[in-house]
Amino acid sequence: MSNLNINKVVLGGHLTADVELKQTPSGVSVCQFSIAVNRRFSRDGERQTDFITCQAWRQTAEFIARYFRKGSALCVCGSIQTRSWTDSGGQKRYATEIVVDEAYFVDSRSDGQGAADTNTYIPDAYAAPGFAGADKPSFETMSADDDLPF
Repeated sequence: MSNLNINKVVLGGHLTADVELKQTPSGVSVCQFSIAVNRRFSRDGERQTDFITCQAWRQTAEFIARYFRKGSALCVCGSIQTRSWTDSGGQKRYATEIVVDEAYFVDSRSDGQGAADTNTYIPDAYAAPGFAGADKPSFETMSADDDLPF
């Protein structure tokens, strides 16, 4: 029998409010936010939207809080996490959230996004060193009239 366990989520949508960066008592950065994501299909000609709660920690939380505002388009990658608790009235409550590991810009910088040196946050352990900061490759702009070799 296989022990296959996959919990990977990719969401693209818009922030529903400005992100508030907080600190745990031990000084770890954290933020919680909601992303509005349109469903693929509409109902009776009206598009349905889901509002999905996300949580980011450490550098990812700092990146999101610094560069994104209400209405900003973003893409996040992470995993689904569920939790439950009993409220003060004795009712059992449940929450399902996305724990964000990576966050990406979706809009171009000219669309009003911040002037970040990079368009994504990926932990240093996974970043390709040749594509950071001033080492980014530059591409030659070609006119549509140029002959292409294919």
